[in-house]
Amino acid sequence: MHSPSHPPLSRRHFAQRALLAAAATSAPRWAWLQTAPAQHNPFALGVASGEPAPDGMVLWTRLVPAAGEALSAQTVRWELAHDDAFRHIVQKGQATATPELGHSVHVEVQGLEPARWYHYRFMLGDAISATGRTCTAPAADAMATRLRVVFASCQRWEHGQYAAWRHVCADQPDLVLFLGDYIYESATPKNADDLPRTHSLRHARTLADYRDRYALYKSDPALQAAHALCPWVVTWDDHEVLNDYAGDHAGPGGTAEDAAAFLVRRSAAWQAFYENMPLRASSLLGTSFEHLQVYRRLAWGRLAQLHLLDDRQYRALQACRKPGSTNAGSVRPADCAELADPTRTLLGPAQEQWLDKGLADDARNQRTRWSVLAQQTLFTPRHYPSGQVGTDAWDGYPAARSRLLQSVQRHHPRNTVLLGGDIHQNYVCNVHAEASGSGPRSGSSTPIIASEFCGTSITSRAGTTQDKVDAVVRHNPHVLLARCEQRGYGVADITPQRWTTTLRVVDNVLDAQSTASTQARFVVEDGKPGPVAA
Repeated sequence: MHSPSHPPLSRRHFAQRALLAAAATSAPRWAWLQTAPAQHNPFALGVASGEPAPDGMVLWTRLVPAAGEALSAQTVRWELAHDDAFRHIVQKGQATATPELGHSVHVEVQGLEPARWYHYRFMLGDAISATGRTCTAPAADAMATRLRVVFASCQRWEHGQYAAWRHVCADQPDLVLFLGDYIYESATPKNADDLPRTHSLRHARTLADYRDRYALYKSDPALQAAHALCPWVVTWDDHEVLNDYAGDHAGPGGTAEDAAAFLVRRSAAWQAFYENMPLRASSLLGTSFEHLQVYRRLAWGRLAQLHLLDDRQYRALQACRKPGSTNAGSVRPADCAELADPTRTLLGPAQEQWLDKGLADDARNQRTRWSVLAQQTLFTPRHYPSGQVGTDAWDGYPAARSRLLQSVQRHHPRNTVLLGGDIHQNYVCNVHAEASGSGPRSGSSTPIIASEFCGTSITSRAGTTQDKVDAVVRHNPHVLLARCEQRGYGVADITPQRWTTTLRVVDNVLDAQSTASTQARFVVEDGKPGPVAA
């Protein structure tokens, strides 16, 4: 990106200031938001931006009522400037924060210059929000020289402090990709002895419950600072609603009344997701929140095309899932004929066709340098020594994975990279062309057609041991690295010549001031699929 004519604060200095500002207005517990200080801060949940385009982006905030206040619709003022002192204002306007949408504000700014950084803020009465920093994408025909993306997922409140977000700020990304499980719907476990922090919210079921859960998470100063630092592009996974839900189903079995109640709950959760994320109004499909358009594309000039996927809303129920079960579990393929059903889908037919067309467009005349599939979970096969297959990730939808592999093979984009989360482990994999058979070495001798980086969690625990993960690696030659012990995020430095992924991990997830280190670094060279350790 070129420098503005009025240079703003450097990203490093802005990140330091954002952390200090967020910490000054935040406390670590949800009860803080329900107090009534002499000077109530309606912007206590911070600010955010997202969906950068060459001519604009979305600016977001959500008002917090004072304790005991029934807040009516409010007119919020906003400003966008070249500098953080707002001496050179580019645009300004007003937006209405209504109680029907949780007093959230989504301003879609247009008419800006491409590849440029800006500062923004909101005002209500005499109150002024923290200052956010955002940018526009390069022009559609521009070959950007670099892009730094942080990809992250899974940040259960009780499982750790958000030290990772402090280090994200220090790494100064241009863009954050959040790949799901922004919140967790569950209550604090009864035995909280080993938890670094807890909350008093009940298991989320209603719109008010989900709104409160987002407010809890967004009260964290490190997360607020990361949102204020640069634009975010977000998708969801299951915990924004309910663990391991699939499409219209909470799980197998249940009565018609149970099914109807789940759809009401899901709509409430999806509304809260929209209210609390910097999404465009075009993601709204009607007014009932029975559907939300989450899969979409974002271009960074000709350097990268980001295909954001939704693997929850349209998926088939997990294969051979037991009635009444609260999680998907695993099966033996020989005992589950449903697993091999060629009609089963993870993305849904419409999204599959949309993605196929997008990959074809990327490949046409090799216009796009890097085709990025930003989705929720591990894509490449994970064969366990036990012979079991997990049914909630792509392993549970082998026909759908085959169709996507065939799409990549058929269109042959110049460079294809898959990003994922969900499993709370760092995996780096070669993605091979499809081959017949389902054994641990099936496909390992076929050509490598893409690269995969599936990231660990911000805080959420792995639920396994490194010895078990090592046994999986020995059984899967396409897996180049698999680590489960540490929490963190990935940093992708993208240039026309190469893609470099750095896996960053915090040294103590229980400590908000924890240091961080680099676990591993891999490089993908232009035109040479497959990560190589650096």
